[in-house]
Amino acid sequence: MDPTSFLFVTCALAGAAQAVPAPPTLPPASAAPTVPSTTPTTTPSASASAPAASSAPVPPSPPTNRVLTLAQATDTALTSQPLLRQAQAQSSAADARADQARSPLLPQVNASATYQRATANFSARPGALPSQLSTSAQGASFATYDYWSFGVSANQTIYDFGQARGRWHAAEATAEGQHETARATRLATVLNVRTAYFQARAQKSLVSVSRETLTNQERHLEQIKGFVELGARPAIDLAQARTDVANAKVQVIGSENAYATAKAQLNQAMGAPQRTDYDVADETLAALTEEDQPLDALVQVAFAARPELVALSKQVQAQELQLRAVKGAYGPTLGASTGLTDNGRQLDNLAWNWNVQVSLNWSVFQGMLVPAQVREAEANLVGIKAQRDGTENQLRLEVEQARLAVRSNKASIAAVEEALVNARERLRLAEGRYQIGAGSIIELADAQIAAANAAAQRVAGDYNLAAARAQLMKALGRE
Repeated sequence: MDPTSFLFVTCALAGAAQAVPAPPTLPPASAAPTVPSTTPTTTPSASASAPAASSAPVPPSPPTNRVLTLAQATDTALTSQPLLRQAQAQSSAADARADQARSPLLPQVNASATYQRATANFSARPGALPSQLSTSAQGASFATYDYWSFGVSANQTIYDFGQARGRWHAAEATAEGQHETARATRLATVLNVRTAYFQARAQKSLVSVSRETLTNQERHLEQIKGFVELGARPAIDLAQARTDVANAKVQVIGSENAYATAKAQLNQAMGAPQRTDYDVADETLAALTEEDQPLDALVQVAFAARPELVALSKQVQAQELQLRAVKGAYGPTLGASTGLTDNGRQLDNLAWNWNVQVSLNWSVFQGMLVPAQVREAEANLVGIKAQRDGTENQLRLEVEQARLAVRSNKASIAAVEEALVNARERLRLAEGRYQIGAGSIIELADAQIAAANAAAQRVAGDYNLAAARAQLMKALGRE
C-alpha cells in the first residue's frame, strides 16, 4: 500500500456484498502527503450471531481534560527530540575541533621538574673527551647523589606556508557547515511533528465519522424493527441491519485505536514519552503567501534558505582550504624556541641556563607523500561539488512536488465538499424512500456507505492539504 494514501477498509453486508467504511489508515509522520485513494476494500461481515453482537455496547471514548496544540507539540520537539539534541552536540564538537586546529598557531609553553637519585661512576667514551685528558677507568661505587632539574621552554611557529592556518580555517568552515546541518535537522523535526499532529487530528475526526455512522445505523435498526414487526418488511432486512450495527461498532473501536496510535506516533515525533490521554486541537496551517508563486521563484527562495545547500557550500570552502594547507607542505617551516633551565645537586645551589634558537625545517622528499595528498584533496573537492549539484536538483524536485501537492489538494477540497453534501442528501432521500416502502435495504446501505466515504474523504482532504503546506514550508527552509 502507498504509505501516503488513505485506505478505506469496509465490511461486507450480509447477502448484498456491500460495505460499511472503516476509518482510513493515515500515512506515517515522515511521509509526504498525497490525494487519498477512494477505492474501498471489504472485510468479512458479521456472522450469524449478529443479533447478539449488536446488543453489545461500544465503550465510550476515555475522558480527556488536556488538549495539545500544534505550537506546544512543536516546542516540545525542539527541546526534547533526541535527534535534534544529537545534532546540536555535534555542532558543539565541531566548534571544539576548530579551536583545536588553531592551537599550532599559538605559542607552545612547557614546564618540567625532575628529581633523580643516581650513582656518579664515570665511563670514558672515545671521542667524547680531549685526548690530553685521562681516560683510564675509575673505581666504581654504589654511592648515589641527588640531582634536580627545572625547566621552562616556549616554541612558536613563525611561517609554514599556510599549513596550520589553512587547517584552522578549514575546521572553522566545517563547524559552520555542521551548524547548518543541525538547522536542517531542526526543519525535519518540525515537519515530522506537524505531519504527525495532522495525522492525529485526522484520526480524531474519523472517530467522529465512525460514531456518526454508528448512530445512523442504530437509528435504521430501530426503524426496521418496527417495519418487520408490522410485516411491512421481510425479516432479512432486520438481520442485515443488525449486521450493519455490529460492523459499525467494530469500526468505532478501530477508529478509537487508530487515534490512540496516532497520538503515540506524535509522542515519538516530539521525542517526549507520555501517555496518550489527551486530545489534539482542531488546528491546521494557514495558506502560505508562496503557494501561488511560479516554480522558479520558489526554487530561488529554497536555494537561498535551505541549510543543506549552505552546509555543502561550507564543506566546499573547507575542502579548498584543506587543499591549500596540503600544498603548503611543499615548503619549509620556520620556527623559534627559547628555554630556561635550573639544574644542580642541591636545591639551594642550582645553576641556571637560558637559550634561544631559530630553526628552518624542510622535508625535501617524503616518498611522494605530498603529491598524493594533494590529489586526494582535489578529488574530495570534486566530489563535494558534485554532491552540492545533486542536492540542488533534489531540492528543486522537493519544492515542485510540495507546490503541486498544495495546488492539487486545494482544488480537491471543493470537490470533496460537494461530494459530501450530495452523499448526505442521497442518504436522506434513501431513508425517506425506505420508510415509504419505495426503496430497498440495499439502496439504504449504499447511501450510508457513500455518506461515510464522503465524510472520510473530507477528513483526508483536510489532512493532505495541511501536510502538503507543512512540506512546502520545509522545502522553502521555513519553520
